[in-house]
Amino acid sequence: MDSQHDSAPASRPPESSRSQTTLRVNGKPHTLTVDHRRVLLDLLREDLELAGAKKGCDHGQCGACTVLVDGRRVNSCLLFAVALDGCEITTVEGLAGDGEELHPLQRAFLDRDAFQCGYCTPGQICSAVGALAEAAAGHPSHVTDPAVPSGEPVALDREEIRERLSGNLCRCGAYPRIADAVEDVIP
Repeated sequence: MDSQHDSAPASRPPESSRSQTTLRVNGKPHTLTVDHRRVLLDLLREDLELAGAKKGCDHGQCGACTVLVDGRRVNSCLLFAVALDGCEITTVEGLAGDGEELHPLQRAFLDRDAFQCGYCTPGQICSAVGALAEAAAGHPSHVTDPAVPSGEPVALDREEIRERLSGNLCRCGAYPRIADAVEDVIP
């Protein structure tokens, strides 16, 4: 049978659909030639061997893939890696930096036993780091009292924590302990 669609092997797209991209991941620069269709999650897991962020739903609905991009929490399964050229990416592996000491939220998750199977835990922790920063910067949530002055830090009570982490699902139902862990690190 004759094929009218002769193309390059499926494993390697043509060079016109690849670009050199530099990402600073957990404080270290990485320059890679990346397929334009490659999402950040796959690049982190497969190319950089950082397996903390998990592939859950692959639709941005579960939060298992949450990482920080320039300090903001994102679903890495939805972002094309080439669009992040020059960005600072922080995964759960990079939260503690180069030291032996865990990030305070990582320590709180351990102390509070805020996980069961652990699959969602890296995304939960990265999301909580982002949520704390958002509240400190004065970004309101759906449940923030409208009387709170715009741009002022938002106090994080239990309702705020639950709302801000609502995009991260836990099949095991560890939500109460996750909220406890976040409460433990509120400044």
